[in-house]
Formats: sequence, structure tokens, C-alpha cells
Amino acid sequence: MQKQSKKLTNLFTRYIIILLLGLGNLFIFYKTLTPLTLYTLKTILSIFTKATISENIITTKNFQVQLIPACIAGSAYYLLLILNLSTPDIKLNKRLKILLLSFLSLLILNILRILFLISINKTILFNPLHEIFWYAISTIFVIAIWIFLVKKYKIKNTPAYDDLRFLSKLVKKKK
Repeated sequence: MQKQSKKLTNLFTRYIIILLLGLGNLFIFYKTLTPLTLYTLKTILSIFTKATISENIITTKNFQVQLIPACIAGSAYYLLLILNLSTPDIKLNKRLKILLLSFLSLLILNILRILFLISINKTILFNPLHEIFWYAISTIFVIAIWIFLVKKYKIKNTPAYDDLRFLSKLVKKKK
């Protein structure tokens, strides 16, 4: 009984964290990830040319790039957080490693995506590729990262589903 109680407390704690971090239009994600993305991009661009930042705009002598919230991909990070926290039976240390690696992977892929789009920004390919990246590639990034981490860390449980099965079994026992 104590094991079930502990598992139930863990379940509710994980979902409360998911809900709290999703409040305010993902404010925490954008507040953290916007400067991280901007300054990482500026640093990379500074290798090739002088780059400055003003608010959310990176300026070089050849172009300006404005990073809007969609460029930061806060919802993709949130989805990775949801997948992580809605998967039961992962020890805290392992969960934090998975979360850190998933966020770092997405940050790197997102920066590569933005750099690629910067490199083609004055071509006719920019708009269609920008749309494809926006709608499809970001989703593929999240799925690929999650599948990679499931294999790497040998995760056996299914996000949300196994929690629902656990709750269902508890309810059936009570009857």
C-alpha cells in the first residue's frame, strides 16, 4: 500500500510540474530560451562577421534576423518536458539527465535550423523551407530526440498511458 501511495504522489507531482511550467503561455521557457538562443547565435555569427543584439534582433553588416517566439520553439521544449514527466518509473537522476540531454539536443538542432535559414534568407527557397521547418521539421526533431532517448536510456514505459493504466487499476481495486 505504501508503494502505491508513493507512486501516486510521484504521479501527481509530475503532472503538477507539467501544469505549472505550462502556465503563462510557456513564459518560463521563452524567458530562459530566448536569450540562450540569441546569444548562442550571435556568438556563432561573430566568428564570421561582427554581430550585435538589440532586443530579439541580431544585426550583422549583411542582414538582420528577428527571433520571434516561434523561432525559439518553446512549445517543442514543453512537449519534450511533457514526454519526460508523463513517463512513469524513471529515477530522478536519470529523468534530469534525459531532460537536460533532450533540451540540449533541441537547442543545437534549433540553432542549426536557424543558421541554415539565415544562409538561404535571400533566395527563393527561403519561404517554402521556412514553412516546412516551422510545421514539420520541428515536430520531427522532437520525435527523433524522444525516440533516441528512449533507446539510449532503455525507457520501457509509455508517456501518460502507463500512468492512466496505474490509475485505472487503483480505481478498480477500490470497487
